[in-house]
Amino acid sequence: MAKGYRPVQRDQPFLLPPDMRDWLPADHPVWLVIRVVQGHLDTSAFHAGRKAGGAGAAGYDPDMLVTVLVWAYAHRVTSSRRIEELCRTDVAFRVICGGNAPDHVTIARFRAGFAAAAAVFFGQVLGLCAQLGMGRLGVVALDGTKVAASASKAANRTGAKLAGLARDIVAAHAETDAAEDDLFGPGRRGDEVPEDAWRPGRRDERIAAALAQLEAGRREAEQAGQGKAAEFRARRAAGQRTGPAPLAAAVALARERLDRAVAAQQARIGDRAAREAAARAAGRKLTGPRPVPPGQYVRVRQAAAHLEQVTARVAAAQARAAAKNGPGPVRNITDPDSRLMPVRGGGFIQGYNAQNVTSSDGLIIATVLTQDPGDVTWFEPMVRAAQDAAALIAAHRHPPGQPDGEDQIGLVLADAGYLSGHNLTCDGPDRLIATGKLRDLGKTAREPGDRSTAAGQAIAAMAARLQTPGAITAYRQRGHIAETPHGHIKHNLAFRQLSLRGKRKAHAEWTFTCAIANLAKAITTGHLTSQALNAL
Repeated sequence: MAKGYRPVQRDQPFLLPPDMRDWLPADHPVWLVIRVVQGHLDTSAFHAGRKAGGAGAAGYDPDMLVTVLVWAYAHRVTSSRRIEELCRTDVAFRVICGGNAPDHVTIARFRAGFAAAAAVFFGQVLGLCAQLGMGRLGVVALDGTKVAASASKAANRTGAKLAGLARDIVAAHAETDAAEDDLFGPGRRGDEVPEDAWRPGRRDERIAAALAQLEAGRREAEQAGQGKAAEFRARRAAGQRTGPAPLAAAVALARERLDRAVAAQQARIGDRAAREAAARAAGRKLTGPRPVPPGQYVRVRQAAAHLEQVTARVAAAQARAAAKNGPGPVRNITDPDSRLMPVRGGGFIQGYNAQNVTSSDGLIIATVLTQDPGDVTWFEPMVRAAQDAAALIAAHRHPPGQPDGEDQIGLVLADAGYLSGHNLTCDGPDRLIATGKLRDLGKTAREPGDRSTAAGQAIAAMAARLQTPGAITAYRQRGHIAETPHGHIKHNLAFRQLSLRGKRKAHAEWTFTCAIANLAKAITTGHLTSQALNAL
């Protein structure tokens, strides 16, 4: 008998089992995620931001919304509209929602409002992973990765451009106010919307915030240059070796040198004039050459030439920095907290620099989203955060303690972006910080370099240590430990751009994503199972 086709009966009254627990097999990962969020994590921080009671429709359970976001981010979905669609069409999402279907506005507002709860959630997931036996801390690695912001590079503006935009907005507001006064009368808009039902345009606020940040950055740079100049003068006055003047203060120091030379020559001219007047009063004639005007004096000319050379050198250095690091100080009017970040292979993205510390078994134990294009200033803060995370992991370890001693950080691995004398000598666990590319380490160790300072000696000692067999073996772990979580987040989870704007909200979203990466790691490695949860 010839085979036909299976019938397609779209008018059948009910296709799914009446019990939602039968919609998916018992070993489906969604059941683990639901159990973890509802039964093994303290989600009170998410509940604290929700309103209950009073008039109006009942709100959505924060535990359900958190689970929806966890499952969505773990499956490469960050759009609130796409999440809303899946809550109506995807079986796993429908199981999580339990018959509810939150709209995209609810999802977006909930996500935007969990800035304070994201860090707590990250710590809760980290503690759960520790209970499951994860978090091997004998060797950890620190690394940074650039994450695109929810903003375009084209929205960057210089200080002058921002000031012009602010003036245009003020003028436009004034023209609108005058026109509305003529139409509705002074003090009235015409529609009389209650004051608490509107708010000023956010673009005005972003422009003002960007201007304020540029001004603050200018003041900080000016103060830093003055501090470097003061340190340089103090070393020179003490007879110490100073080397070339710091770039931030070179022009000011050269101008001071010119001013001193001009003042000295003017003092000589004034002294000569006073002595000539005294000689004429005494009936004598003063002999000897007269001092030349300051512009003709050789030392003044030398100081002026030096100022021109320094100004040209600083301008050239600034041009090279602009070619390498992007244009001068700019701020983004879409997300004023984001910055231009250089990326590997050349070019820039508008975004943030995320710093992660990862355990040897791939668990992100500490994370922070920064505005700094460089990594060097974040070594010590991240090591302290990692030590706090180690204490949390030890407190949640089940059973307590690790016989192999991996409850404590034994060695920190970092690339050359974290190299500095301070980072090599500051308090904390043992560390290996690259002093250059692998092919250049031997050359760095052999060459004397500048070893006149403690920083130079520390760098030379680290370069020599990195040539030893034990350090070579240990440092080879850095790439796998540090880079794998970043690759997983950006490639497997497809999380390459933040959805929220502003550093506080963006940091919360990144922290939440790292927590999801840890949870996914626990599931895929077999640590998080129904049996393991039952044993806790």
